[in-house]
Amino acid sequence: MTHGYNNPKNKPTDDNYTGYLYPENYDCYNISERANYEASVYENPVNYDDSELEGIEYYRMPQPLDGPPMDSAWPMFCHDVRHTGRSPFSTADNPGIEKWRSVIIYEDFSGSPVIDNNGTIYVGSWDFYAFNPNGTVKWENDDLYCVETAAAIDENGIIYVGDRHGYFFAINPDGTLKWKISTGDNIFSSPAIADDGTIFFGDGGNWNIKALYPNGTLKWKYKTGLVVYSSPVIGDDGTVYCGSHDNYLYALYPNNGTLKWKFGTGHWVRTSPCIGDDGTIYFVSLDSYLYAVYPNGTMRWKTDVGAGTHPTIGQDGTIYCGYSKLHAVNPINGSIKWKFDVSGKIRGGAPCHSVDGTIYLGTNGGWIYAIYTNGTLRWKKKIGTEVESAPAIDKDGTVYIGSYLNKWVGGSIYYPYGNFHAFGDAVSNDSPTIPMITGPHSGLANKKILLKFVSVDPDLNPISYYINWGDGNNESTKDYGSDEKAYVEHKWINGGNYTVKVKAIDSFGSESNWSDPWEITINEKPYIPAIDGPKFGFVGQDYEYTFRSIDPDGDDVYYYVDWDDEIIEEWIGPYSSGKEIIINHSWSERGKYTIKAKAKDIRNSESDWGYLEVNMPRTRTTTYLWYQWLKDKYPLLEVIISRILSL
Repeated sequence: MTHGYNNPKNKPTDDNYTGYLYPENYDCYNISERANYEASVYENPVNYDDSELEGIEYYRMPQPLDGPPMDSAWPMFCHDVRHTGRSPFSTADNPGIEKWRSVIIYEDFSGSPVIDNNGTIYVGSWDFYAFNPNGTVKWENDDLYCVETAAAIDENGIIYVGDRHGYFFAINPDGTLKWKISTGDNIFSSPAIADDGTIFFGDGGNWNIKALYPNGTLKWKYKTGLVVYSSPVIGDDGTVYCGSHDNYLYALYPNNGTLKWKFGTGHWVRTSPCIGDDGTIYFVSLDSYLYAVYPNGTMRWKTDVGAGTHPTIGQDGTIYCGYSKLHAVNPINGSIKWKFDVSGKIRGGAPCHSVDGTIYLGTNGGWIYAIYTNGTLRWKKKIGTEVESAPAIDKDGTVYIGSYLNKWVGGSIYYPYGNFHAFGDAVSNDSPTIPMITGPHSGLANKKILLKFVSVDPDLNPISYYINWGDGNNESTKDYGSDEKAYVEHKWINGGNYTVKVKAIDSFGSESNWSDPWEITINEKPYIPAIDGPKFGFVGQDYEYTFRSIDPDGDDVYYYVDWDDEIIEEWIGPYSSGKEIIINHSWSERGKYTIKAKAKDIRNSESDWGYLEVNMPRTRTTTYLWYQWLKDKYPLLEVIISRILSL
């Protein structure tokens, strides 16, 4: 089921979002984060003035604390304040069928979903949306601009989230604004809510880790040495842990924000930490290491995982993280249990885990993966151009995730589409559409020819193609995403006319009907021409040379002859296949020459070269004078030579 929701409003232009080319070592960022990082690095540090907070009349007044996190299926980023990514619900009966999809034009769902105790799903895009469990839009709040994080929901249903314009919002359950504050810079940090209602988040380019009261007034802020895009986590004793681009992980006291300790790494700490059951803090640095740190700030171990996404903790304590591969890491000693190759990179699509152990994640290659705890694939779906959204699991086992798709509409025009997906146990599995075939209608024998196949699966299941090449050979391809173009090569050995047809098969075995036939003519090139004629001769004397080529298809042929003396016969003909042709030629200078010739048929298929070596060592004039001298000296010689030549 697909829900369409068009939102063709003109959005504000942000030059930082699209106007940069980025160094390779920024690759763990999405575009907008990297732009904001550059601005923060190269500008002088700004002394933050608390008076910049807007819209709070009672700012600086003591405020009571209330509103712990909501006890719902998925109330905040990576499920809980420790960001374990663990769901208490099973997805064992989730076959990965798309239950519904909401499509919103001119937006992208790079934010990560959260779920309240009524089943309402909240997710950020260019605006902020609330979806009903059936996929319809409950409400939309366009006060927010480009939400690329996850919200957090307190026990009263208040939703807290920041946006790229540097505002932090409290939104009522009905979508109306409760309050907002301005930080003056982008927010890429997802908030965490403590049991006493304090809201913690990273204050982006202002370099702060910040604590707010539930009414939006500032409780405290701690200034790090560089931007803070990391999302804070909260330990069992209330300690707040958060990373910074100054290469440190910080541990702060929750009551006043003073430093408990900080742990240095070799590069930025961009992503969120997570906390194990024993209090060990796990986090990734851009130096490519996953670190395990004791609650006292000393290192337990580190292991190379290639940097990448936020680490999360499986049901058995295994740590899952990585970038081009998903790594399963032993929490005891940091050893690698297994690695799983993904298409694209794991950035915003942090892993989550159902109680049955299935791991779900998204990649910037546009895929969502479901992986068993032994590192084998359960299922995967191609759902867009990029997936920067971290999945969330509902209590019925439904998995929610956002994606982004650049859809071509003609010429050089692309429309961005934001897709929000629900995967679960649907009523039925629809078959893929009949594949379309594009490519050439002709080619050469023994040369590979590339054809393109594409089909759409209504449930977004991966598709393989079963191809009948029309020459007695059939082929099954690898899996492709729905609407992803499959390029497949084939080589026909013999010339002739062939009919290609193909059908699409989804990962659940549902098949499309056969495609319309694709006619293709395979042409065989002519044989190498045979060249015959004198191999020795006189300069200036015309000689006859014969050329003969056979075309296997019976086509007429042309000949291209290079006499090796700067004289060329260019594609003379056509002549019947197998017919011997005669061409006269003379050479004006003494020497050795290589005659070469090739044939082509009327379909422009060319043969390889044929060769004949000839030698013109003598001139006719000197040979004639020598012969006259012999004849005058020996009169009978002319009679003898004439008789010999007549034999």
